[in-house]
Amino acid sequence: MANEVLIRLSFFLGTLILMTLWEILAPRRPLLISKRLRWFSNLSLVVLNTLILRAVFPLAAVGAAAIASAKGWGLFNVISLTEWQAVLLSVIALDLIIYFQHVIFHSLPTLWQLHKVHHCDRDFDVTTGLRFHPIEILLSMGIKIIAITLLGAPPTAVIIFEILLNSTSLFNHGNVGLPPSLDRLLRLFVVTPDMHRIHHSIITKETNSNFGFNLPWWDYLFGTYRAYPEKGQQEMTIGLAEYQNTLQVEQLPWMLLLPFLKISNRSQT
Repeated sequence: MANEVLIRLSFFLGTLILMTLWEILAPRRPLLISKRLRWFSNLSLVVLNTLILRAVFPLAAVGAAAIASAKGWGLFNVISLTEWQAVLLSVIALDLIIYFQHVIFHSLPTLWQLHKVHHCDRDFDVTTGLRFHPIEILLSMGIKIIAITLLGAPPTAVIIFEILLNSTSLFNHGNVGLPPSLDRLLRLFVVTPDMHRIHHSIITKETNSNFGFNLPWWDYLFGTYRAYPEKGQQEMTIGLAEYQNTLQVEQLPWMLLLPFLKISNRSQT
């Protein structure tokens, strides 16, 4: 617990640096928008989100797990499990909950208006995995805290889950590619960049597929998996149709205001 922030920050920065170098050395697609503009906005947003999150939820997810453990709250604190059984089941259960959360944010118009901040990015690279509206970040943390408390997830499980979620989000939003045979193999265990990039397609049926961030199993199980984009990885258009002709989508003030603008009639179901 004492080193939790340092551990998570080390994994975050290490993954971010590695993915950035990979994108520079072997980009999967040419970028359309100035990287300086996009990166300034996207990275500024993650800094703002971190400050707001710490102010509203000072104990955050790991703190909630520690409290639940001390109080004996939650499923895994009342049934007989070894520590590592509870850790493994907690990580899997939390990933499933995040999958359903993602589906719901696409399904309900008010929540979609928040989540559009993530999807209206017209390029797709490692910083897209950091681009979320502060209100969505707060709602997501609230959902995680409730889930952790009900599950009785051990603090160790929550630390592992948060590291996995952050690292895989940076990985699968990377502007990188893998050899097809390796990509097919990895898709059995983790969401790959080519798999998740489809989720950022301008085509609505593709936007509403491949919801997983970490484990791909839920997309297979619930019928939301799509193997290939209709126009191919190189020709597919990234973003949302209503925001293709403006640079506003890459500017921080506009991203913060987007949820309060007129709600689009574009169906997400």
